[in-house]
Amino acid sequence: MPGRMRWLHIYLSMLGLGALLFFSVTGITLNHPDWMLGGRRHEQRLTGQLPALWLAAGQGESAVNKLAVVEELRRAHGLGGLVDEFRVDDTECSVAFKGPGSSADAFVNRQTGAYQLTVASEGWLALVNDLHKGRHTGAAWAVLIDVTAVLLMLVAISGLWLLFYVRRRRNSGLWIGLGGTVLLWLVFRFGVR
Repeated sequence: MPGRMRWLHIYLSMLGLGALLFFSVTGITLNHPDWMLGGRRHEQRLTGQLPALWLAAGQGESAVNKLAVVEELRRAHGLGGLVDEFRVDDTECSVAFKGPGSSADAFVNRQTGAYQLTVASEGWLALVNDLHKGRHTGAAWAVLIDVTAVLLMLVAISGLWLLFYVRRRRNSGLWIGLGGTVLLWLVFRFGVR
């Protein structure tokens, strides 16, 4: 049994190595954003024209062809991210796109089809920090975060299991593990307000 558990521990650890390094480094960048470079905001203001037929001025919200508006804005300006909000009132539509480290906001005149678009990029630091948090990343990245968490739990459990087979190090290893857990609780209890 120790042989199989050692095999499992080694290969699970190697499978999760890239994710562990990524989430470790971005944990530091999240905790200390002032230490890092690359946090400069770049903003671009653009204008354009959409077919007024898509916007159905004078009609209700359901008359607006939201999909056509969103896809044309994406195509014309290379926008990525998720549609965070699409609002329609009598005279204007507004569309907000959100992606990791970026955003875009469009305001479209329903009568004429003219629009103003602001595209903002926060830089590579905001990108990796948003990936760490799973912010505006979509379902696939959320699954990756969950799989990584389960993988690292299995690595920890298999490592603990292996410790029980190493008699010379078992007691000291368990005491160190207990000490780390107590330290975590103490910092939470007395250091978090």
